[in-house]
Amino acid sequence: MHALTPTRRLTIRVIAPVLAGIVGLLALFMSPWNDSASAHGSMVDPASRAYSCWDRWGDDHMNPAMEQEDPMCWQAFQENPNTMWNWMSLFQENLAGNWQSKISNGNLCSAGDAQSGLASSLDTPGEWTTTDISSNFSMHLYDTASHGADFFEVYVTKQGFNPATDALGWDDLELVETTGSYAPAQDITFDVSAPGRSGHHIVYTIWQASHLDQTYFICSDVNFT
Repeated sequence: MHALTPTRRLTIRVIAPVLAGIVGLLALFMSPWNDSASAHGSMVDPASRAYSCWDRWGDDHMNPAMEQEDPMCWQAFQENPNTMWNWMSLFQENLAGNWQSKISNGNLCSAGDAQSGLASSLDTPGEWTTTDISSNFSMHLYDTASHGADFFEVYVTKQGFNPATDALGWDDLELVETTGSYAPAQDITFDVSAPGRSGHHIVYTIWQASHLDQTYFICSDVNFT
């Protein structure tokens, strides 16, 4: 066996950390939803909290400017960026329709801490970035796995609720739409009407997937104009 020359030792010392860095980046940015076994979905319009943060900052999440420009996404990324990489995974299984027995007040936006400690930052009240909508608006679900839906229930916070200061509870919500079933598709859209509101509100969507008893709980921040 030949001894390594100083040049070869230096080359290995340089290349090894570079390769380790590349492997780490690949592990970080490999999207778990690219694997069909773990593929899921979420509301992309109006955008869910996790999707909205990922959409704006996923490629730039180390940018210190986020702390000032988008403080709610900043605190979520700081707690655990996997909350954003897994923006499609805010679901619980085998609830049999008993939403409130599993999703407690103050934990609605994390789907009852669906990601085991990773998503609790989504419940933090604050100035979340909003999507402008009118009283009549459309919902757009993007579902890479094409689960379909038994139904959607759409709730909107009551006038007077303040998402900037108040933790979301079930009594803060008004049911405004219950849909029928939808066949499996990657994109599902439907219309909703929620009159009598202005300013920052939360649209809370419950999506009952049709492939098994898998229920998604999704907060979307909106601004009624």
